[in-house]
Amino acid sequence: MSKNIVYFDLETQRSANDVGGWNHIDRMGMSIGVTYSTARGGYMVYGEPQVNDLIQELQRADLVVGFNHIRFDYKVLEGYSVFDFSQVPSLDMLVDLNERLGHRLKLDSIAQATFGCEKTAEGLQAIEWFKQGKLAEIAEYCLYDVKITKMVHEYGAAYDHVYYTNRFGDKLKTEVDW
Repeated sequence: MSKNIVYFDLETQRSANDVGGWNHIDRMGMSIGVTYSTARGGYMVYGEPQVNDLIQELQRADLVVGFNHIRFDYKVLEGYSVFDFSQVPSLDMLVDLNERLGHRLKLDSIAQATFGCEKTAEGLQAIEWFKQGKLAEIAEYCLYDVKITKMVHEYGAAYDHVYYTNRFGDKLKTEVDW
């Protein structure tokens, strides 16, 4: 039986400025969360009313893969649960790449350099959509982010490296062990 890898991302209702700073991520509120489960073979979109279902899916995963999900997405979910997310087996590709390179990368720089594609929006746009009641747009954006996260992880796992662009626009390669 193969491992159930769950790729995960969420968007918030409020920004850091709205909640009094980055020390209050748990107050940002989830607008939409998206997972892709290798066991299920598909995506799942969760609205705030289904946040407990999302948390249960993450708890049951053999591995949760994301990009900045340990420091951000899990902290958002802590606003809904007393669960200790450090108990979830997790690969945060941002953390791993930061340890390897000594600086943070954007998911977009990896996607552009490795696949020639880029994100469709950014988190602040998703917050604006939430204020406008445009949950379908948030879901589409978040689904795309999960797809890119999955592609980056699968590429790194298959080839033991990923490409990224640095701040000067140079395409570079870094080894990974995913």
